[in-house]
Amino acid sequence: MRFVLRGLTWGALGYLGGGPGLAALVRWLGGPAWRLETVLTVGYPFALAGWLAGIGLWDAWARGWFGLAVRPVHAPGWRRYFTFCTDHKVIGLQYLVTFVGLFLLAGAMALLMRVELAWPGRSVVGPAAFNQIMSLHGIVMIAVAVAVVLGGLGNYLVPLMIGAPDMAFPRVNALSYWLVPPVALLLLGAQLVGGFNTGWTAYPPLSEINPAGQALFILAVVTFGLSSILGGINFVVTIARLRAPGMTWGRLPIFVWSVFAASLLSFTFTQYLAAALLMVLLDRQVGMAFFHFARQGTPLLYQHVFWFYSHPAVYIMILPAFGVALEVIAHSARTPLYAYRWAVGGFLGIVGLSPLVWAHHMFTSGMREGLHAPFLVTTEAISVPTGLVFLSALGTLWRGRLWLRTPMLFAGVGFLWNFLIGGLTGIFNADVATDLHLHDTYFVVSHFHYTIVGGEIFALFAALYYWFPKLTGRMYHERLGRLHFWWIFLAYNATFLPMFWLGLHGMNRRIGDYPPALAGVNLFVSVAAFLLGAGVLAAVASLGQAWVRGQRAAANPWQATTLEWQVPSPPPEHNFPAPPQVVGPPYPYGQPGLRHAVMPAAGGDR
Repeated sequence: MRFVLRGLTWGALGYLGGGPGLAALVRWLGGPAWRLETVLTVGYPFALAGWLAGIGLWDAWARGWFGLAVRPVHAPGWRRYFTFCTDHKVIGLQYLVTFVGLFLLAGAMALLMRVELAWPGRSVVGPAAFNQIMSLHGIVMIAVAVAVVLGGLGNYLVPLMIGAPDMAFPRVNALSYWLVPPVALLLLGAQLVGGFNTGWTAYPPLSEINPAGQALFILAVVTFGLSSILGGINFVVTIARLRAPGMTWGRLPIFVWSVFAASLLSFTFTQYLAAALLMVLLDRQVGMAFFHFARQGTPLLYQHVFWFYSHPAVYIMILPAFGVALEVIAHSARTPLYAYRWAVGGFLGIVGLSPLVWAHHMFTSGMREGLHAPFLVTTEAISVPTGLVFLSALGTLWRGRLWLRTPMLFAGVGFLWNFLIGGLTGIFNADVATDLHLHDTYFVVSHFHYTIVGGEIFALFAALYYWFPKLTGRMYHERLGRLHFWWIFLAYNATFLPMFWLGLHGMNRRIGDYPPALAGVNLFVSVAAFLLGAGVLAAVASLGQAWVRGQRAAANPWQATTLEWQVPSPPPEHNFPAPPQVVGPPYPYGQPGLRHAVMPAAGGDR
């Protein structure tokens, strides 16, 4: 914890010097007094630099920029998780634990909202606080969805699955993780200076007139975007350049392909969101007029730029989940992945089409009607590559000999069922006529949650159970795992299926009240939501207990063929004693004589 305390101290000193200190200097020189928001905004880059230097970037990296000898940070045991460690497996677990914690926090906010919505007319938290809780819940869950699979499992597994000793840029990798804690602090700290009530979209004009908490929201999202861009570049270079001998593009495990596709989107599009939010900040801080209506700005322009990133962001979230589901299904069905090349083509097709669909979020915004038809067509078209991925999963199940353990239940039953509902209901949001009726209702809330929570979070649970022996060296309790699946699956559908009905009957989202006629269904949804929350808590607690006290796991309990299962669990530092030789496809089940890789003997040349 020494480095964390040093990071906090240097961060505080950086803020005091760059924020209040600089404001006092300007005032002393005869300049104007700074507002609180200006002090916070100007002080933040200094605080961030101090935090990163203190956590270990200075010792492990920055000293070299000034001709000084670098001092790599080494810490034993659990202490390495609180240092600027460059081991991709440590960084993967840092991401996983951090974002699972944030997921539980944002889930608690959702339950608080369901308390407010259990009965009409009553006010437990009040309308203003409801909007702030809803906004914080939204942006935290979006961050979780972007990073928990890509940052957590991607970092841990991709180098192992391609036969590499680490990521291409280990120090950039550590930097991308340590940018995350300030994001969480900013979002929570924003509540102390007025908070923000714009949802996660931060549309102007509201985001331009909100209290100083909105500025901290912007700084948090921009910082998180920088982390995503660095991570995306690192994944693309790692997969392109560090594959083991014989690991051709056609032999990549499907999860690696999904990370590659999501990373292409991540480093290509994230800067558009950062640019849009920085323009809002400039409007607020120095009186510019990008989106400020009273200064002849154009609020609608913000929506275009925001969704140009934020719809591809949905695929940054869901593509790695597709990869997890297909990976678990192929190994659990003991058969080669059906239509492997078409599934890869589906991933790349989604990447190609995703920047062409953004305006279907804006059919009610007042944009030119001539744009409606083109965006309806492109949005419908993206269901084709998505369908290829879905059919690949179904075909693998059809041809396989199914091993219905807990990971398979989450991937082959939960993920597919939920994403099917999310995908089919998305058609109504893509069509102009129905979207005009359903926009901003609970139909959209349910559709979005079926896509991201029903898709990605169920895939996350599949991954946690499947790779749990690899991550921890221990085995979870199988019966409890199956119980958790059915508990979460049933409670999840009991929570979100009725929301389609609520949306069709006109219940608006982002409002803490509704007509009395909808009371009964809302009370049912709130009760189901609490059952869902209890199921998730039980699953996380069970996995935590197994991590500490579970039985020791075999190195390859699934008899899986891919490279991560050919090394001890947990894997040693640098993963392999020497580069493995890949000689066949990743899923050679049922094909006598075929194998994926030949492993090197210990002590071989690296």
